[in-house]
Amino acid sequence: MSLEKIYGVHAVEALLRHHPKRVKQVWLAEGRSEPRVQALVELATQNKVAIGQAERREMDVWVEGVHQGVVADVSPSQVWGEAMLDELLDRTEGAPLLLVLDGVTDPHNLGACLRSADAAGALAVIVPKDKSATLTPVVRKVACGAAEVIPLVAVTNLARTLEKLQQRGLWVVGTAGEAEVSIYDQDLTGPTILIMGAEGKGMRRLTREHCDYLVHLPMAGSVSSLNVSVATGVCLFEARRQRGVKSKTKK
Repeated sequence: MSLEKIYGVHAVEALLRHHPKRVKQVWLAEGRSEPRVQALVELATQNKVAIGQAERREMDVWVEGVHQGVVADVSPSQVWGEAMLDELLDRTEGAPLLLVLDGVTDPHNLGACLRSADAAGALAVIVPKDKSATLTPVVRKVACGAAEVIPLVAVTNLARTLEKLQQRGLWVVGTAGEAEVSIYDQDLTGPTILIMGAEGKGMRRLTREHCDYLVHLPMAGSVSSLNVSVATGVCLFEARRQRGVKSKTKK
């Protein structure tokens, strides 16, 4: 089995905490000894993971990006299949929140969306198998550990997946600039699937046709839209806010 290199303090630490068996070796740049690196060394030692040292210029060749002097050799990334959704929903209490990224291809955007989804309490992130970014070292680095916690589910037919989820009682809310209803006026407290479209193109036609509601994000300035990862964070945390308010009113 070929190994891949994951880099960055947060990404490597998250792997050691959540999936230590995947980590085969941790490499540290010569001279790195500050507290957070020492904490990472202790975590690797506890999990019996080998630790080595390398020159920074050598590590620069290994990966593309800011590795922070920390690189790990790990078994390949895991992307979940559609069957995982049923398993997740079966064991979830309360109203689930799922994020769908319809054709987001930039790995930096995917990483940022995974980070926001985890922070907002989403159950999983769903993407189409084709023409979509997937788990890579760059995605893991940008996600700052969230990629090791929140499931990324790749599906062959997104429209069919949405239909199945609707049959389970989830409501599909798609984002579109021309929608009449604001995200802030849409009820997001029930079982919800939030769909964000691709960078620049938005949702595909078939995806849009499967939406129960369309909403827009109000813009007050001169720009007409936000980066998809920023817009995703805003929408997810509006859902989080509404659910927090509903929870307080029940007490």
